[in-house]
Amino acid sequence: MNVPHPLRIAVVSETYPPEVNGVARTIGTMVRELHRRTHSIQLIRPRQHAGDHGDADAGINTVLVPGIALPRYGELRIGLPARRTLLRAWTARRPDIVQVVTEGPLGQSAVNAARQLGIPVVSEFHTNFHSYSEHYGLGLLSRLVAAHLRRLHSRADRTLVSTTQMKDQLAAAGYQHLQVVGRGIDTSCFGPSHRCAALRQSWGASDDDLVALYVGRIAAEKNLRLFVEAAHAMRSVTAQLRVVVVGDGPELAALRAGEPTFLYAGRRGGEDLARHYASADAMIFPSLTETFGNVTTEALASGLAVVAFDYAAARQYIAHRRNGLLAPFGRANAFVELTQDLAADTVLRERMRAAAPHAVHTLTWAHVMDDLEAIFRQTIAQAATRPTRHTAIVETRSDHAPL
Repeated sequence: MNVPHPLRIAVVSETYPPEVNGVARTIGTMVRELHRRTHSIQLIRPRQHAGDHGDADAGINTVLVPGIALPRYGELRIGLPARRTLLRAWTARRPDIVQVVTEGPLGQSAVNAARQLGIPVVSEFHTNFHSYSEHYGLGLLSRLVAAHLRRLHSRADRTLVSTTQMKDQLAAAGYQHLQVVGRGIDTSCFGPSHRCAALRQSWGASDDDLVALYVGRIAAEKNLRLFVEAAHAMRSVTAQLRVVVVGDGPELAALRAGEPTFLYAGRRGGEDLARHYASADAMIFPSLTETFGNVTTEALASGLAVVAFDYAAARQYIAHRRNGLLAPFGRANAFVELTQDLAADTVLRERMRAAAPHAVHTLTWAHVMDDLEAIFRQTIAQAATRPTRHTAIVETRSDHAPL
């Protein structure tokens, strides 16, 4: 039996742990899993701070490039153009494939460099930047951003998306060579067993009180005004409601000032985050800008009744009134009414909580990585049938470690 040889994979991402967002967490897990499977990984990303020296201690060859803070998103950085740096690195040691995770200037440089060297490219569509732009006073640029994304992804051999709904949506917008690769979840971490009576007590919640949770970035694109409206509507049904907010972001100060009765837990991770999920009863997630929504599957795995709009991960894993509640996309009034139903009907809520973990118990990272590996190998094999096209690179000074 032939064992497939390990691959040399160049991963290019403008966000990476310890940055806290769904894309960073996803690509961080994927890189660790690929490395664990003995693939040789070169990670190219922006330097996050002056003391950032990469992940050499984890066995990951990291190439750090200059970056700048994303406007009005200051804790995240985008990489500056780095085509010449990438050409030198990939000429010195050629990767089998380039995985472009994000679509900023660094991601575009990676696509350009890989195409110039004839290296196969897989890109990923993780974030609705064209939708985000409308929440940050850049609505007029939305069409330009959408056109940029379509052009960039059209130059990749494949573009990976996380749901069939996103695949259909992008195909209708003119994207080609789309393929679905789901998101995994660590079910050994997230689960109802992490429910903590002491944590609930610290929130002032008894066993019979309802705890409604929000987990995510505290930012305009997450539709938090609707979360606030829903919380007030739920409180009109049950005065014993506790509202817990997990996360950080630019709108946190305003939310604290406007809603002082909410409980603010800040950023949480690992088992601590798992305890916060499992110690609540319901997850209220009003965002309309997700490409997937990791928090949806984490909440389901933790045994929460989730209220969300009918799209992305919620559409894929929630069966309405069986393990959660789905509002028609964009229908704010319907969303609020469903949160009231959840608050009023204890029997329905507990039935959905009991069913929730079963909806995601098969979402293992092992399955996701099997799919990703298969796509990499298929892409490399198909690229090998194309006419060879090498472009000579004059500057080959090796200022980065090889793959």
